[in-house]
Amino acid sequence: MTATEFINTIEEPRRSIIKALRKSIIDNDKSVTEIVGKMMGKEMLIYNEKGIFKYALSSVKTHMSLHNMMIYGSPGMFNKFVEALPTAKFQKGCINFTTSEQMPPDIIANLIADCAAVDYAKFFRDAYKSKKK
Repeated sequence: MTATEFINTIEEPRRSIIKALRKSIIDNDKSVTEIVGKMMGKEMLIYNEKGIFKYALSSVKTHMSLHNMMIYGSPGMFNKFVEALPTAKFQKGCINFTTSEQMPPDIIANLIADCAAVDYAKFFRDAYKSKKK
């Protein structure tokens, strides 16, 4: 299934929200490639950098989510997202939301650009090393 086919399975108004967030990711992080794949038993748009999972977008029964490994491994990045998105619900590595007001695409674009500026391969290696200790 292509990304467009996947998005077309999502009903409005969620489809428009996911499309806008997808555009924010694609336009602001040129290092990622997009696939439709399964994660946590659900199909979603997955964004990998050099084969390493970085982001995902999903739409499930009660909410939508932006999964972001940069906020999972960086307290500073996590806090930046929390401050910019005060009405979204945060977990360790994902942001759950139900409306576009909770995830304004222009704010997401800026936050994704901040994530893109980080050397993700180094970030991932360093996080993996610290977890092994």
